[in-house]
Amino acid sequence: MGNLPVLNRKPKWIKVKAPTSQEYIATRKLVRKLRLNTVCEEAACPNIGECWSKNHATVMILGDTCTRKCSFCNIATGKPNPVDPEEPLRVASAVSQLGLQHVVITSVDRDDLPDGGASQFSETIRHIKMACPSTTVEVLTPDFLRKEGALRTLLSADPDVFNHNVETVPSLYKEVRPGANYQHSLRLLRSAKEINPEIFTKSGIMLGLSESKNEVESVMNDMREHEVEFLTIGQYLQPSKEHRAVHRFVPPSEFKAYEMLAYEKGFLMVSSSPLTRSSYHADADFMLLKASRSAR
Repeated sequence: MGNLPVLNRKPKWIKVKAPTSQEYIATRKLVRKLRLNTVCEEAACPNIGECWSKNHATVMILGDTCTRKCSFCNIATGKPNPVDPEEPLRVASAVSQLGLQHVVITSVDRDDLPDGGASQFSETIRHIKMACPSTTVEVLTPDFLRKEGALRTLLSADPDVFNHNVETVPSLYKEVRPGANYQHSLRLLRSAKEINPEIFTKSGIMLGLSESKNEVESVMNDMREHEVEFLTIGQYLQPSKEHRAVHRFVPPSEFKAYEMLAYEKGFLMVSSSPLTRSSYHADADFMLLKASRSAR
C-alpha cells in the first residue's frame, strides 16, 4: 500500500454535485426516522444525491459495524451490536413508504453470528414481500465464509437477485480483501444458481487498485464459468487517507471497452462506468436483465 502513488485530484468524470433536492432530504429524514443504516452513507457512495433524489436507498442491515477490515471500505470495523429483531419490519416500512418497485438489501460482514446474518436477510425479504408484494428484492451479501447452510437460509425467502461482489482480482485479495477467499466467492455465486436456477446472479469489481487488464478479463471468465449473469464495474475511490490509495483513475473509454468485452463473453447485463456501484440504477438494470433472459 505504501508504494502506490497518491492521486490527490479526481478527474472531471468522477466529480458529482452535492445533494440538495427536497426528495433527497425527505429520503434522509425517513431513513433517520426508521433508524436504518444505508450503504449509501456508510460507504460514502458518490451517487447518494442522485439515488436519494429518486427515493432509492440501499438499506444495510445487521448494524453499522463490520467484523472485517478491508482496505477499500469505509464501514466501521469492531464488535457489532446484537441483531435487532425489529429491523426487518422497519426495512419493510421504508420500502413501502418510499414506494420502491425494486430494493437492494445489503449488510456488513457478521462473522460473529453462527449463520453470518443469513436469517436476518431472510426475515427482511419476507417482511418486504408481505408489505409490498409487487416489489422485487435484490440482496448484496457478504461471503458467509465457513457458515454452513447460510446461503440456503437466505435463499429460502426467495429474493429475485443474488449479488455478491468479488471486488477485485485474486492477486490483490490479501491487501484489499483480507479474510475473504476469491474461489469461495465464486463458489457462492454458483451455489446460489444451483439452489435456485431461476434466480439472477450478479457480481462486481472495482478498477484502479493496480489490477491489470488481463487480470480483469480473467475475472470475467471466472464469473461466466460460475454462471454469473450481471456484471458491475466501477472506479475505486479512496474514502480516507487511512484507506488504500487509488493507483489509477480509469477513463470512461476503458470502462466502455470492458463493457463490450463482457457482453462478448455472454453476460446478460453489464454496467461499467467510473461511477457504477452495485446498486446504482439497480431497478432499471433488473428490468433489462429480465428482458435479456426472456429474449434468449
